Amino acid sequence: MWQGCTSYAWWRLLIKNRFAVSPKLLPIAIVLTHSTLMNSILGFIKNFLTKGEPGRTPLKEDPVFILGHWRTGTTLLHELLILDPAHKSPTTLQCMTPNHTIVTAPVFKRLLNWLLPSRRPMDNMATNWDLPQEDEFALGMLGLPSPYLSIAFPNNAPTDHDAYELDNLSPKARERWKFGFLKFLREISWKDPRRLVLKSPTHTFRVKHLLELFPKAKFVHILRDPYVVYPSTVNLWKTLQLTHGVQVPKFEGLEGQVFDTFVRMHKSLDEARPLLDPDRFVEIKYEDLVTAPMEQLEKIYAKLNLGDFETVRKSLQDYLESHKSYQTNKYKPLGQNLEADITRRWGAIIRKQGYPIRESPSPLPASH
Repeated sequence: MWQGCTSYAWWRLLIKNRFAVSPKLLPIAIVLTHSTLMNSILGFIKNFLTKGEPGRTPLKEDPVFILGHWRTGTTLLHELLILDPAHKSPTTLQCMTPNHTIVTAPVFKRLLNWLLPSRRPMDNMATNWDLPQEDEFALGMLGLPSPYLSIAFPNNAPTDHDAYELDNLSPKARERWKFGFLKFLREISWKDPRRLVLKSPTHTFRVKHLLELFPKAKFVHILRDPYVVYPSTVNLWKTLQLTHGVQVPKFEGLEGQVFDTFVRMHKSLDEARPLLDPDRFVEIKYEDLVTAPMEQLEKIYAKLNLGDFETVRKSLQDYLESHKSYQTNKYKPLGQNLEADITRRWGAIIRKQGYPIRESPSPLPASH
């Protein structure tokens, strides 16, 4: 996915990781170096052709943000909400080639089609260049601080993990992040001013700063049973590192990072909750969404005042009918020790979210 980086973003990533590319992946890194230079040149051409106007065009409405941990159903919710003709989202192409896509999209869709798998490797969901995508990828491609950059060098110390909570960045870096984020959203809205629906789990850490940028933003937080979320998240990061890393991943410390990031995320969101207007924040559970999707979507529309739900009901029904055969990933049982570890580390959050604690059976007494 680093094919879409600007030259600045790619060299920043290489330098921060001391060029520690695995020898067998060096040819890929060389190709990326040339690709990123082309992206930067195309970016200059875009700015010349548009005179910078797209990045200065204000958004007509503040966005709707989907919050939630990875693997909690944020992608499903994202795809459902953008079925509304009043909504739009950053597309996969816009997020993966953000520096020039507003002028090159028609050509790049054809040229880069071979690079995109038909299914996401981590969960077998369909992909194409026009499907909604996480804007966090665009930030990394543009050279802004993003924890997703760790995917490229998984064996090194995490890259830009301070960018989860923007308060950890220097004031200069934080303002640069906000400027770059806002500019990206303005550019993709330049000729399509519909309300943006944005989904990146990383935004769950940043609610305070999102409200500074978008005082009238609306938020949907989706939860899922943490005992299911844990193995699915570990699988997600392993898949991304194997697919998009320029190091052969060892996965050292990955489980600990998943445990710690889950806690950090919910701590950040809890700290921001007092800032959220009750009429602009709603919380749902993944389990309710898949068993009663229409009821949950209608609840979201009513709570956030998103408009007439009846205008989107038929589109939702058609989408649900076309995806009814989709099967979620199956994972092997957690095992007694791992289940107990999840309970120990996340138990307070699990209880707060209303999920049952899994009580591991006590070990059998020793025989005599």
